[in-house]
Amino acid sequence: MSTLKVASIRDLSGIGGFTLASGNITANGTLTCSGITINGNITGSSAQIVPSVSGQSGKFLTNNGSSMSWTSVSSENINSMNVYTGGSTWNRPSGVKYIHVRVQGGGGGAIGHGESGGAGGYSERVLDVNNISSVGISVGGGGGGTWYFGHGGDGGSSSFGPYLSAGGGHGANRNNQHSGGLGRNGSGGNLNIWGGGGQSHAAHGGGTGGASHFGGSVAAGWPNGGNFSHNHQDHAAYGAGGSGGHFHGFRGSNGKYGVVTVINYK
Repeated sequence: MSTLKVASIRDLSGIGGFTLASGNITANGTLTCSGITINGNITGSSAQIVPSVSGQSGKFLTNNGSSMSWTSVSSENINSMNVYTGGSTWNRPSGVKYIHVRVQGGGGGAIGHGESGGAGGYSERVLDVNNISSVGISVGGGGGGTWYFGHGGDGGSSSFGPYLSAGGGHGANRNNQHSGGLGRNGSGGNLNIWGGGGQSHAAHGGGTGGASHFGGSVAAGWPNGGNFSHNHQDHAAYGAGGSGGHFHGFRGSNGKYGVVTVINYK
């Protein structure tokens, strides 16, 4: 049996082909293959060899600048949003893992002569709900508006179970005579905010209510509009304080009721 030993194999042009040295084969130029059959394992640098695809169904190939690896496709996204303006129960939708909760307390009521109510507090939090299936919700109503020398009603508190809550704003003339109602704070959240305070007794009347996290109160009125603020009291942001009536013969508006919102994430 004869043996043929060569250093390289080239085509007739002397350009393409292979060089054999110390058991290694090097392509002279560009190696183009229409198909490769491998009988055995591929080894080499992980920066150049694609990791095994075995058991990696549904994953994609990524790299950290020095090596490649398989990574799961992220499914973190917004699934849905719930808005509650009254008592209810949140039930975890299928597949939801985290929720972003915002809780706004109700606003305090106003009285006549410009004395207005304070806004409800606000609380916000992100919760891991993998082990929570349902949570009871309460939403505070707005405090009632009334006439001069009276006391505006306090707004009601809102809550998302035991996790976070927000107090209702105080009514006008409750914390101090002829003064606007104080705003209230939130608690239990990653972010807790005081509601804005109401305006005090004013000769010109018509003081606007304290602003909540969601916005301002109903517009102030003028005598020829009658009980303008009271008649349009729903034109206010969630949790805002009621606006005071013009002079003592005009009724202050109710505070605006609160709200609880839940954004569900998979």
